[in-house]
Amino acid sequence: MNRSMKLAGGSMLLFALIFCSGALQAQEPLKAVVVTGGHGYDKEPFEEVFTVIPHGDFTFFPLQDESELFEDISDWPYEVIILYNMSQKISEKRQDNFIELLNQGVGLVVLHHAIAAFQEWPEYRKIIGTKYWLADTTTEDGVFHPISLWKHGVDMAFHIEDPDHPVVAGLEDFILNDETYLGHDVEVDNHLLLSCDTEGSQKEVAWVRNYGRARVCFIQPGHDAHAFNSPIYRKLVAQAIEWVRPEK
Repeated sequence: MNRSMKLAGGSMLLFALIFCSGALQAQEPLKAVVVTGGHGYDKEPFEEVFTVIPHGDFTFFPLQDESELFEDISDWPYEVIILYNMSQKISEKRQDNFIELLNQGVGLVVLHHAIAAFQEWPEYRKIIGTKYWLADTTTEDGVFHPISLWKHGVDMAFHIEDPDHPVVAGLEDFILNDETYLGHDVEVDNHLLLSCDTEGSQKEVAWVRNYGRARVCFIQPGHDAHAFNSPIYRKLVAQAIEWVRPEK
């Protein structure tokens, strides 16, 4: 079977998963921006995660100076921001603009290594509900934090914590070969959707929360094509995007 036939089959299965669950309904096109930069990734299969989502109008924005997307939001066109970047520098003006978008109700989905973006911006952990420690000498508010851990190529067993939530509607417990994270702080007011008891993984791996008027969803898996080509992962991301979308 050639690659195009495989992709077509995967897309048909994704559509069946989405529409049979009733989680996504036909509506006006959703305008979203997918932010990358600061970390390598499998570009083509990653972008296919979004291009097969019905009613999605996605702009892929590779950051050049780490946060320029938020320099001017006076004519902001997007309903949803999807972060898949690990860039670090973000000026005070851009921080304020980012927060203003969330206060306006723009939805936010945070995927995988974006957990470690903007390390020097304290508010970021409050926005996404977690803090991943990149350095082994980090002290914050007088508390020492050892470096967080990761491991590639692990068969991770995921458990659905809240099957009634729209982000995980129609999903059952599943296994995905991905990259574990461990040792990051997790905010107590996150609403947990997915857990993982695989050795080397943090228990909390996907959750939702609110910041300002925005809905926020964090999804830890998403390292490479093993995830991107999975209909289950695509369904999870699609439903997260739809859930954070502001209501009309």
